[in-house]
Amino acid sequence: MALQDVCKWQALDIQAPSPHLPPVGGWAVPPGCDPQSFLRIHGPSLAHGTTTLAFRFRHGVIAAADTRSSCGSYVACPASLKVIPVHQHLLGTTSGTSADCATWYRVLQRELRLRALREGRLPSVASAAKLLSTMMSRYRGLDLCVATALCGWDRSGPALFYVYSDGTCLQGDIFSVGSGSPYAYGVLDRGYRYDMTTQEAYTLARCAVAHATRRDAYSGGSVDLFHVRKSGWEYVSRSDACVLYAELQMLPEPAPEGEPSEAQPEPVIPLGAGEGREFPVGPREAPPEDPKMPAEAKRL
Repeated sequence: MALQDVCKWQALDIQAPSPHLPPVGGWAVPPGCDPQSFLRIHGPSLAHGTTTLAFRFRHGVIAAADTRSSCGSYVACPASLKVIPVHQHLLGTTSGTSADCATWYRVLQRELRLRALREGRLPSVASAAKLLSTMMSRYRGLDLCVATALCGWDRSGPALFYVYSDGTCLQGDIFSVGSGSPYAYGVLDRGYRYDMTTQEAYTLARCAVAHATRRDAYSGGSVDLFHVRKSGWEYVSRSDACVLYAELQMLPEPAPEGEPSEAQPEPVIPLGAGEGREFPVGPREAPPEDPKMPAEAKRL
């Protein structure tokens, strides 16, 4: 005897229309259709977008990101955390598929913990970046989407690496990942200096993310700011992106740069190959008049 007869359970007629609305977070599909098959064929195209950035300077590494997790016009989470701690001295920004990023960061945390137990010390940032790129490169071509900036401090000082799911591993001073990265790069390239103070670095990171959220349709929410120091990473602040952008518009514009104080040297040209003399090139002055020169010669 079937279990449904014992429990007196009757299967629902999926062909009949249902008067109930779909649950919160679900998709409404026509009656009698498999939701996964229907959404795979007729579903909306999900365009992922975010803005994350990181840069290295004299006092450590700054990591900042927005908090809006969106897929096209569908906002999945308005307050997601896109900077994930790996260990006390290592952070990573997340861009791409959220599930892939979270899974691979858990794998990286496990592998770094095992290596620390074997070697008795935490691996360097370069070792962590190489390990992550090597593990993900085996899944190249399988729709894995992870783009991250590893920010840390090791025995060599502050370090920053960019790792992509196809195995790319790059070292640099400035990285911005996500759909809002072109706008963030415009602010970073103008205001970045390696010898910045800590407050200048905080202001630059907030300004870059705020401008990116203003221009990029897939970024928004708040601005999370992290700072990796020699003593470890710290969570600095979370600021509303709209309020931050409005405050930035009220700041006075920088004064125009003045003229260079030092005069540029006049170019010189050689007079001849055998003479070895050089004259400056400038406006040619008329020779002084000779009082004994006739008037006709002066007119010539």
